[in-house]
Amino acid sequence: MNLPLPGTLVDADWLHSHLGHPALVVLDASVDLPAPDFDGDYRVASGRDGWLQAHIPGSRHADLLTALADTRAGFSFALPDPAVSIQALADLGVGVGRSVVVYDRSDGFWAARLWWMLRGLGIDASVLDGGFKAWRQAGLPQQRGSGVTPGVAAPWPHVPRAGLWIDRAGVEAVVRGQAPGLLVCALGAALFDGSATTRYARRGHIPGSHNLPARGLFDAQGRYLSRDALALAIGPTLLHGDAPLILYCGGGISAAANALALTLLGRRNVAIYDGSLQEWAADPRLPMTTGAAPA
Repeated sequence: MNLPLPGTLVDADWLHSHLGHPALVVLDASVDLPAPDFDGDYRVASGRDGWLQAHIPGSRHADLLTALADTRAGFSFALPDPAVSIQALADLGVGVGRSVVVYDRSDGFWAARLWWMLRGLGIDASVLDGGFKAWRQAGLPQQRGSGVTPGVAAPWPHVPRAGLWIDRAGVEAVVRGQAPGLLVCALGAALFDGSATTRYARRGHIPGSHNLPARGLFDAQGRYLSRDALALAIGPTLLHGDAPLILYCGGGISAAANALALTLLGRRNVAIYDGSLQEWAADPRLPMTTGAAPA
């Protein structure tokens, strides 16, 4: 029995009313990434322990740090081979005939990251707007423990969408003016201009970048802004231009929230730099700069 999803975003009431549907799979994409205490203070851990403490009933923890990442890469959360992702999802009971809703327990960035990964595989999923915070604020039931182990699903066929990801070489070409594109950093203004402590190897941003802090695309409750407010926050230069948008942040996570917002508004030709500053800043040969973006 199929379950059509209502759109890119779903609210807590819709999700609660469809819990238990045999075609619905709910994934918690949370990862623990604390704020740095000093430059280069990079600490990251699976969000599974937090999921075990409290989660949406019947949800499953999707591990973006290991099972759904290329752990051989030189940076965290590296995009794995599509076949690896599809099998990892099938092992979670996610596959042919299933409809997927993704959420996280923090600011929505991790859910957006998994949503973008699924999109790249040709899989249309939805994100719970406001995440677990919205679920709890609505007074909806929670679950503890691992629950019932899901059965393995039939893997999805790989029908990729091209152009959703870009690697370091592609970004270097944009920086050198050898390829078209507008670089857009999703980090907050203080991280962008280099005045705040960073968990990465160097402070600042890739030269020529615009700054579109992902946190500015959410309201006080952690939900995405209305379409009109999103358009105002993003601005006409990024929203209506013809140049490809190359989104990055620290690890390709908050950039995914920007990608989701742009997709809501119909912006095409958007790609995420997977390695982002964790990869870029670690190579001293690659240029970085500090200070605010040009007006």
